Amino acid sequence: MSSAVELVNPNAEHVGKQQALLINTAAAKGLQSVLKSNLGPKGTLKMLVGGAGQIKLTKDGHTLLQEMQIQHPTATLIARTATATDDTVGDGTTSTVLFVGELLKQSERHLSEGCHPRIIVDGFDIAKKAMIEFLETFKKKFPDIVSDREQLCNVCRTALQTKLRADVADQMTEIVTDALLTIRKEGQPIDLHMVEVIHMLHKMDLDTRLVKGLVLDHGARHPAMPKELKNV
Repeated sequence: MSSAVELVNPNAEHVGKQQALLINTAAAKGLQSVLKSNLGPKGTLKMLVGGAGQIKLTKDGHTLLQEMQIQHPTATLIARTATATDDTVGDGTTSTVLFVGELLKQSERHLSEGCHPRIIVDGFDIAKKAMIEFLETFKKKFPDIVSDREQLCNVCRTALQTKLRADVADQMTEIVTDALLTIRKEGQPIDLHMVEVIHMLHKMDLDTRLVKGLVLDHGARHPAMPKELKNV
């Protein structure tokens, strides 16, 4: 009599539930170990080398997760969650990965003691509700933050100082804040496509500046074209 259980893929690896839990936890800890050295102003840069030999230096978690080729389904799910957080609020990719990895690391201890995963998940839900209640009482409201340029600079500086050098972060804080206030329209969502980033390969990072207007990065189309126009 044939077996009642038949694998769809005979070459697939079949593991028990306990081993599967350990494999998923190990994947989360592996992703955490890659990104944990990026966090904070003293985080280290990672060198990414593409297939064509292009080199990219970054410690931005969103960039690393996009460039990395992640094979494990659990690690892929964590990476997608972290990038979704960055797409929503603009920051927090590395923190999300580290937080999820640490939760699963602590869960591994309870799993080894025989605790059912459902109980651990219920504990996570209780902790989430308690944290949301705490944040509601701890948060500070800024009803007119648009007029508070210093507070906007503080928010921007907090995000940039974990990704850039201190001197570059301070300069970019002013540029980003002024760009935001320039394109802002009352009662309308901010359209980030109104800000164009142009790379000048022959310039240094500290030469970055904000131009409140149009930048045409090309030469004249005809020798008779004027080189400069004022009040046209």
